Amino acid sequence: MSLAIQSPEQTITIANLNKSYDQAVKGELHYILKDVNITIKGGEFFVLLGPSGCGKSTLLNMIAGFVSKTEGQLKVGKHEVHKPGQDRAVVFQQADASLFPWLNVRENVEFGLKMKKVSKAKRQEISSHYIELVGLNGHEKKFPRELSGGMKQRVQLARVLSNDSSILLMDEPFGALDAMTRRTMQKELSHIWRKTGKTVIFVTHDIQEAVLLGQRIGIMSRGPNSKVTDIYDVPFQYPRDPGQQDFIKLEKTIQAHFDHEYTI
Repeated sequence: MSLAIQSPEQTITIANLNKSYDQAVKGELHYILKDVNITIKGGEFFVLLGPSGCGKSTLLNMIAGFVSKTEGQLKVGKHEVHKPGQDRAVVFQQADASLFPWLNVRENVEFGLKMKKVSKAKRQEISSHYIELVGLNGHEKKFPRELSGGMKQRVQLARVLSNDSSILLMDEPFGALDAMTRRTMQKELSHIWRKTGKTVIFVTHDIQEAVLLGQRIGIMSRGPNSKVTDIYDVPFQYPRDPGQQDFIKLEKTIQAHFDHEYTI
């Protein structure tokens, strides 16, 4: 299996990270995230797994620079995160929210490059490469309204890749897709990650999806005061088979973790 090369510049270091609401409750801060400590290696596919409302998206948005921290350390490479940066790109669950309906597939993919004043010829070269990589050849002139949900997500992914951000932050990007399209997109993402060597942080509440994609899975506790309580290594080769006994065993182990937390 071909794996991404670890890059110190892409390593994300999170130490004693806290995020609280602005208002205090009974004189005490109400924390969404409390004492989060993880290191995500450059070039790694890392999954944040936890139930809805546990702060997964908040943590992802803090890494993206969209949400400020309350206390603690959050670094990409040697640099503290204070704002969004070109090294970090976000793929959202709803592609409709990020695609421009008046632009066709190629124009959407090239939008960021055009803003950077990349030449027309170079834009076309880059967009053609990533349109092919995500399997959208032949659909370049279609508009978002003419695309299925899975195709829209492919456009969003191609646009992010064309901007060449080294870190992809993915917030349940396949959650709104039907089961068959979701499985196809999971396979495509795994292939693209192994081919490009980018760092991927992927948020999900689906255990099977986490085991299918991640090299490591960070388990988030229920909120408030949520943190990463455990990290599971996933030793399986890519591409992975959910029907394999070792796969099923790890899936059940992680499920038991959540079953235990929610019965104590």
